[in-house]
Amino acid sequence: MNGIFYYNTITTLPNWSEPLHESQPLGYAYETETHFVHLYGKNHGLNVISVGLTVIEQKTGTLNDWVIRVFGAQNIQPLSLPIGNAIECIWRPSLFYTNDIEGALNIKPYEQRSAEQALRVLIEKLDDILLYIEPSENGLASYGHKSRELLILACTEVENLWTSILKKAGIQPQNGRIYTTQDYVKLLPKACLNEFEITFKNYNGLREFKPYINWSQQQSTQSLSWYHSYNQTKHDRNASFNEATLENVMDAISAVLAMFCAKFGPFTLINDNNSLSSLINQHFSICLKNSDPSTYYVPKITLPPDTRNDLVVYDCYREGHNEAWNVLPLTL
Repeated sequence: MNGIFYYNTITTLPNWSEPLHESQPLGYAYETETHFVHLYGKNHGLNVISVGLTVIEQKTGTLNDWVIRVFGAQNIQPLSLPIGNAIECIWRPSLFYTNDIEGALNIKPYEQRSAEQALRVLIEKLDDILLYIEPSENGLASYGHKSRELLILACTEVENLWTSILKKAGIQPQNGRIYTTQDYVKLLPKACLNEFEITFKNYNGLREFKPYINWSQQQSTQSLSWYHSYNQTKHDRNASFNEATLENVMDAISAVLAMFCAKFGPFTLINDNNSLSSLINQHFSICLKNSDPSTYYVPKITLPPDTRNDLVVYDCYREGHNEAWNVLPLTL
């Protein structure tokens, strides 16, 4: 059973004065045997789907007619995955709660802790460099041994995250020997990596970092300018020392951050009460830009026999109506 998504343009909920369609403009809907189900969602930040704003009503007519009448649905489109399905190792909204994320993505806690430690080291090393070099237009072009060291460290961590997903999915290297960017780039559409935008909050006027925005299969290495620079300066420092710029370092660390979010979800980085979360919240803002709601995971709920038939808003998770996610293997 696949559902639909659309844009809400009206709020007709009983006894609800707030224009919910303005703060939660995205809608996701499907039908059970007896009821229509709608979930509200945001279209900014990390595009959270608000399971606490689940709307149900007894079925009458078609699902499309219902969402148009109740929510003023416009631009109705189908979801890519069946309701209640998620893809292993690939985070998408609406995975918000820790237990939900771990179950849907089949996350091994020790693997996540290791990735968190590596990310913390990278951010701390960048923090040290930024004590001496301001990321202004001139500063971004600066380079040296410390920036080269950090660029190599960040890019090898990106490679580690790419490789870990491919191995977990049982995908063999295209050349039969080692993984290359020809393999890694296949993750781009599935993980929606080009949607991630990283902002360094402490520097006014600094551009947003979208490390995967230009990645293409035709030029799988060269289209990632920061990764191409890493390869050049790693193999020939004398000729390519100037490729190890602060800007490339910041792009590479943004790429690690985006990959971490794509594999483990962003919310432990933002919401956990630990040193890494403090670093993340001090330095970064993470969001999705030009995101594709058709790829989002929508939870499947099971309603009890005595469910009300009128239009009602409730929290399907708090009531325990959400089913466990059906985890699909990653295929490329």
